[in-house]
Amino acid sequence: MILVNEPLLDGNEKKYLNECIDTGWISSEGPFIKAFEEKMAAAVGRKFGIAVSNGSVALDAAVLALGLSKGDEVIMPSFTIISCAAAVVRAGATPVLVDSDPVTWNMDINQVAEKITARTKAIMVVHIYGLPVDMDPVIELAQKHGLKIIEDAAEMHGQTYKGRPAGSFGDISTFSFYPNKHITTGEGGMIMTDDESLANKCRSLRNLCFLPEKRFYHEELGFNFRMTNMQAALGLAQLERLEEFVAKKRRMGQQYTSLLKDVPSIQLPLEKTTYADNIYWVFGIVLNDEVPFDAFEAMKKLGAEKIGSRPFFWPMHEQPVFHKLGLFVNEQYPVAERMARRGFYVPSGLALKPEQIVTVSEAVKKILS
Repeated sequence: MILVNEPLLDGNEKKYLNECIDTGWISSEGPFIKAFEEKMAAAVGRKFGIAVSNGSVALDAAVLALGLSKGDEVIMPSFTIISCAAAVVRAGATPVLVDSDPVTWNMDINQVAEKITARTKAIMVVHIYGLPVDMDPVIELAQKHGLKIIEDAAEMHGQTYKGRPAGSFGDISTFSFYPNKHITTGEGGMIMTDDESLANKCRSLRNLCFLPEKRFYHEELGFNFRMTNMQAALGLAQLERLEEFVAKKRRMGQQYTSLLKDVPSIQLPLEKTTYADNIYWVFGIVLNDEVPFDAFEAMKKLGAEKIGSRPFFWPMHEQPVFHKLGLFVNEQYPVAERMARRGFYVPSGLALKPEQIVTVSEAVKKILS
């Protein structure tokens, strides 16, 4: 079986993990935490990095640190992981959705302006699969209307927008270090900001809102969102090779594109835009309408060929849990709906070998023949 993702852990990971064990620093108090935060922040061009236990809680802390609450609205794409909308809902605010661009697969920025109301407090930008959102129009809108930008850069390690690192644009930005990301800590995430007060708020929220001068005395309710020293050790070793990993991902994407570009019944990831080259976090495929089966049937067929795959995100406006809350009733976002039903991604992990990409591509051609 060619797995949909297999991380590459052949750098300093064992060395740094052994250091954690040898020194006894295995909790969230160890020195690798600060080192990882500082070096990740430097790589993204940020003043502050706050390591947390995963990318989803990074979004929770970011929303809470901005003070978003009941009555506030946050504009975001329908086509994204549920963590984005869940963070807004858990804070008591309301997610307001826009559709996606059918070519880049990112949020349709042309729809954002028409969704702004007096209650809008923020725009949550989510960079999808390998290309960043076109940020200049978003920044212009945010400045015009006095809105905050939450930038979910979970899939964008090493990506840039017009030469500037993804994750450096929001008032507050988030990353994920899940095993399928360019940098992994197993589980883990990080919040990024240039605002010291937001950074301090996020640090407090991740650590149960302990008061610095009075540890077990609480004026606010916080969470245990802490990352362990062992996770940070993994992350630091991975970060040392980020440029290498991005270059490898681009080679993988180019090889897939070369092998599949002449298949008439599929849409492949856009190779580049005027503002960024794709980093192919995953290699996605969208079936054209003439294909007589959907993405789920395609994945079954690939599974029979011993090829792993994963579906695209299911849109927020079609999530039963949000319908139960009275959200997004009768809303339609046709691009997001089509991508969810016709889109999937093939093996894309950093440990994937060129000969395996050939095998996967032949299997894709076979199931479409």
